Amino acid sequence: MSGGEKGGTWGPRDVAEAWDRGAVVRAQAFGAATERMLELANVRRGARVLDIAAGAGDQTLMAALRVGPTGYVLATDIASSMLDLTAAAARRAGLTNVDTRVMDAQSLDIDAQSFDAVVSRFGLMLIPDPNKALTEIRRVLRDGGKVAAIVFSTPDQCPYLSIPHAITRRVGRLALSTEPFAEFRLSEPGVLEDVYRSAGFHDVAVYQIPTRRTFPSVAAAVEYAKALPVRELMAQLSESEQRQAWAEIEVALRQFDGPHGYDSPCMLLIAVGRK
Repeated sequence: MSGGEKGGTWGPRDVAEAWDRGAVVRAQAFGAATERMLELANVRRGARVLDIAAGAGDQTLMAALRVGPTGYVLATDIASSMLDLTAAAARRAGLTNVDTRVMDAQSLDIDAQSFDAVVSRFGLMLIPDPNKALTEIRRVLRDGGKVAAIVFSTPDQCPYLSIPHAITRRVGRLALSTEPFAEFRLSEPGVLEDVYRSAGFHDVAVYQIPTRRTFPSVAAAVEYAKALPVRELMAQLSESEQRQAWAEIEVALRQFDGPHGYDSPCMLLIAVGRK
């Protein structure tokens, strides 16, 4: 992960630290969906679990608690700084059944049929070739093993992400038609099912999981967005463009301001398939 050259630069450590600070916010919004993902993948006591594009590892630790001391979880990501956070969190939690390895999901350096379950939370949609990644995932899964992944639904159902992205692209005059927002690459109806089936998975199903993005205030929602959701896109703008974009984002997000602060809907998709 890296920032652009015009509006400031994010180094890998900066990104990791921002993710670390956002753990509580993520748990509130995505904790229940993560538990559902682990259930669908059949993450159980004693299982060997592979976490693809693990990021800061929230779901890694949740999986490690499920499998217990007789199980094992391997967290992989292309960013070593993110995996450092996972390893540190596992140590703080006293978990000895977690390992981390820097690895590209599209080319897994893992033996075939070596894991009982594979999970990915908000990672599959960011991988350049999700079909290639799922083909690799199928290879390392044992017969009958399952993969479950969480992605965001369509932009209209995830305004906290889509509004800042759209405004940033418009203000910065960034290309709008060449590539959909990465977060929504797998969001359209039928896309997840197709990519799973084309990789050879059976019993494919996609579940809609509603949640909410909540913050004490609109200002707090904007501050969190500055730290994470659009950092790389925003870094392509000049300083004046960034100021304009953030001002417009704050105005647009005020439509979700209520008596208890910022509150907007967020629809998640969980796709599951069996080898």
